[in-house]
Amino acid sequence: MEQELTSKSVAIIGGGPAGCACAYFLQKYCDVTIFDKGAFLRTLLPTGGGKCNLAHAEFDFKELAKNYPRGEKFLYSIFSKFDTSDTLEFFKSIGVDTYTRDDGCIFPVSNSSADVRSKLLKTLKCKFAKEEVIKIENGFKIETNKSKYFFDYVVIAIGGHAGVDLINKLNINVIEQTPSLVGFTTKEDFSTLAGVSINGLLFTHKGVSGPYIYKYSSINARKSFPFKMSIKLAEIDNFQDMLNKNPHKDIKNIISEFIPKSLAEYILGEDKNKKCHAIDGKTRDKILQKLYNFEFTVTGKVLDGEVVTCGGVDLKEVNPKTLECKKYKDLYFCGEILDIDGFCGGFNLQNCWSTGYVCAESIKNNL
Repeated sequence: MEQELTSKSVAIIGGGPAGCACAYFLQKYCDVTIFDKGAFLRTLLPTGGGKCNLAHAEFDFKELAKNYPRGEKFLYSIFSKFDTSDTLEFFKSIGVDTYTRDDGCIFPVSNSSADVRSKLLKTLKCKFAKEEVIKIENGFKIETNKSKYFFDYVVIAIGGHAGVDLINKLNINVIEQTPSLVGFTTKEDFSTLAGVSINGLLFTHKGVSGPYIYKYSSINARKSFPFKMSIKLAEIDNFQDMLNKNPHKDIKNIISEFIPKSLAEYILGEDKNKKCHAIDGKTRDKILQKLYNFEFTVTGKVLDGEVVTCGGVDLKEVNPKTLECKKYKDLYFCGEILDIDGFCGGFNLQNCWSTGYVCAESIKNNL
């Protein structure tokens, strides 16, 4: 038997993916108000390069959780309640059909974040308050830049970029937030290679980017700069035999059979116009070393476009089964404000959908 609407009220602070998902799953059971000082679901628009990478095709919740450098074990309970298949069912129910790429990334058929945003907002029948929440007090009294309210339950879903003053006032431990899933600036000038991609590494005018770099930056989000990193570009078996069989061929043409020509020329430097017969043992070994261990120096982060953050509310402060704050009854957290972040590929939005659902279910069960 479906639960009836109660007179209980819920404030959701933050109108991003997690907050709106929570509102959707709660709105049939109680009076919900979403607070946000900006446009609702605006943070959904740049996801997946504007195409909205909704989720990832991993349907074992423990395997799914392995894609989160921070929060893996915490997410077991969350994903056991709302996983990838639940996400796909949810979006299908609101008119968003999806497809899965070969790499497992799941997108809407429309390839449009704006379309997903529009359809999700249309399903929300709750109240929208375009106000900035300044203070929360026990009970819960909420003070905004426009008015004062009282709610029975409060969900904080402010994401990773809104600042944490609101939470700090409640004496809840927050782990310092820092950008994750970012490109890097480098000491080396790779501007002549901008746009060249190999093995998940993309050269840019500022340094390096691409899937390999995003994953590395996520795992090492708090690593101090500068630091050196390397990647294997190619592996050439019997390199000396190739040189012997092609003595009058340019060495750059040999190397270009394994990596892009512009990168081959960059690696070879002043040797790029030499013939194979002119490559001595020392030069050969130097070339192989660069191919097997291409090293560069990282000097900083590139904060262009969509940026995920690591850090946020310390998971020790939160019940992993309900997402309720341990210090304050009826106060909940969901989404990126938690110290949870995942790799590229739809994992960070999955965290939003799943934690939003679990928050809603926990409150519903307490009504």
